[in-house]
Amino acid sequence: MKFQDYLNLPFWLMNVAGTEKSLRKNPVLGSPFLNRLGLHRTRVKLAAKMAATRRARLASSLSETDRRSFDENGYFLTRDFLPTDDFEALRKAAFEQRFAAREMRQGPTVTRMVPLPPALLARHPAIARALRNPRALAQIRYAASQGGEPIGFFQTVIGDPSKAVDPQTNIHSDTFHATSKAWLFLQDVGEDDGPFCFVPGSHRLTPERLDWQHACSLSAASDRDGHHASGSFRVRPEDLAALGLPAPVRMAVPANTLIVADTFAFHGRAPSLKPTLRCELHWHMRRNPFRPWTGLDPKSLPGIRGRELELFMALSDAKETYLKKRHIWRPVGEVAINAPAQI
Repeated sequence: MKFQDYLNLPFWLMNVAGTEKSLRKNPVLGSPFLNRLGLHRTRVKLAAKMAATRRARLASSLSETDRRSFDENGYFLTRDFLPTDDFEALRKAAFEQRFAAREMRQGPTVTRMVPLPPALLARHPAIARALRNPRALAQIRYAASQGGEPIGFFQTVIGDPSKAVDPQTNIHSDTFHATSKAWLFLQDVGEDDGPFCFVPGSHRLTPERLDWQHACSLSAASDRDGHHASGSFRVRPEDLAALGLPAPVRMAVPANTLIVADTFAFHGRAPSLKPTLRCELHWHMRRNPFRPWTGLDPKSLPGIRGRELELFMALSDAKETYLKKRHIWRPVGEVAINAPAQI
């Protein structure tokens, strides 16, 4: 070990009990020796056990129909989610304004993000009502198996097919524990528009899935695929069959459909052969998988609630300025959410 490694070792060890997922960046998590002994397997098993305990506490916030559907499939799908008047007011607020935005590129796909801090929501009550919809929040929290405040923002996915590969079209799991992402689509999403795709039932930690996670942990740190090495394990179609899972379902849906998914499950973005542009209100939620409670969320404290994304971007900008650590989300000024890609 290098001297710097000894300085980092306490942090690597502390991260074992947190959300850290990268087997490449954290040599403790990526150690083939420790993972042969069961380190990754134990983290996955304990996280799943804690998630089940927390979900039992959150279940009363859902209808019985919603809960049963999620427990079976790993996602919620609700068409005509908002009342018509509320949805049209949301679309008007979203499409008739220009917002300060960030963009990142992955292969041929650009993702635009528009943070929605409290000051912006105060000016746009239609956006605030949708973002804080109680049924949406209940589903997001249940899928993540966590209480507290999810991050919400406008997201635009702009695809331009080329020889480059969009890594999000590879079916994958985001991390080793329950997390949630949600999309309220502001436009129709057709079969050839790069729809979200999901492997039903893959949110459950079966013995086969646990063995697969263990096998991945033995070699992921040195894998050529950087996403796989970072703990977002990629799964091959033949692996799905071996795990007793069906093929991914493509979720082509009309506007005003809300999808909420546990992204420990296998999912991805379906590839498209044509240029596409898709706008949505998007949430995601990830917390420490080993905490036993659903409350006491520090991200709900005054000054932080609703500003987590804004604060994260300010910190990232400071790191880029002072530490020369370039981050992937590039500021592009004020743009319409359905404008062409700026980067």
